[in-house]
Amino acid sequence: MRTTFYKYQGTGNDFVMIDNRQQIFDKNNTKHVAFLCDRRFGIGADGLILLENHRDYDFKMVYYNADGNESSMCGNGGRCLVAFAKQLGVIKDKAVFEAIDGLHHASIEGDIVKLQMVDVDKVEMYDNHVFLDTGSPHHIQFEEDIQGFNIKVKGAEIRYGSPYNEAGSNVNFVKKINETAFRVRTYERGVEDETLSCGTGVTAVAIAMHVLGETDRNQVKLNVEGGELEVCFEEQNGTYNNVWLIGPAKMVFEGTI
Repeated sequence: MRTTFYKYQGTGNDFVMIDNRQQIFDKNNTKHVAFLCDRRFGIGADGLILLENHRDYDFKMVYYNADGNESSMCGNGGRCLVAFAKQLGVIKDKAVFEAIDGLHHASIEGDIVKLQMVDVDKVEMYDNHVFLDTGSPHHIQFEEDIQGFNIKVKGAEIRYGSPYNEAGSNVNFVKKINETAFRVRTYERGVEDETLSCGTGVTAVAIAMHVLGETDRNQVKLNVEGGELEVCFEEQNGTYNNVWLIGPAKMVFEGTI
C-alpha cells in the first residue's frame, strides 16, 4: 500500500504527517508506524501524527511516538499539525482541535504557531528535581555542564528509574541563562534518545522555573538544540493557566512510501 505523507519540523522536532480524514491508515499496526519513523529504513521522524475529522471541532490529532505506540500530548507536534491543517485548507489562521489531553486552541501567522497547552495545578518538588505534567510527564533538573554530558545515558537512567518505572517520564536538563531565558535538553520516552526540541518539555521547564523562583516573568525563552521557543502563562493561587507554546513550524518535504 502506498502512503502519501508530509514531513514537518518544529525547532528540529520532526514528524511524519498523514491526512487520515478518510480513515485509510491502519492505526493498530504499531510496526508500520515504527517503520515509517525509522531514520534508516523509513522516512525518519520523532513521531507520526494523523489529522482526522472531528464532529464538533476543526480536526482531531492522533499522535504516535517513534516506537509505534500511541502516546501522550506532543506540543511541537500539535503546532506542526496546525500548520499542516492550514496547508490542507482545513483552517485559515485559527484552530480548535482535540488531542489525547483534551481541547487545544491555536493560531498561525506565517510559520509561527501559538498553541494553548493544558492548565497545570500540580508541581511536585523534590530534593534535586521537579516533576509536572503538561500533557506529558516531565522530570526537570539543573545541569551545569549541559553541553558536555551524555544525555542519552543519564536520561535513560532517570526515565526507567524509580519512581517512574514502566510508564517512564520525559527528562529535561536545564541551565539558566538569565531571568528570561533557559537552556534545555530533553530525553524523550518513546524516542528513547535526545530530541532537538520538546514542546511539552519546554512548557514544563518554564512553569518549573517560575515555581522555583528562578524567574518572575510570565514569558520565558527556551533555547533548545533545534532553535528557540517561547512559553507564556498566567498564574493564580498556584495554578498555571492560559499557557501558550510559541515557535516555528515548517514543512520539510512531501512524498509517497
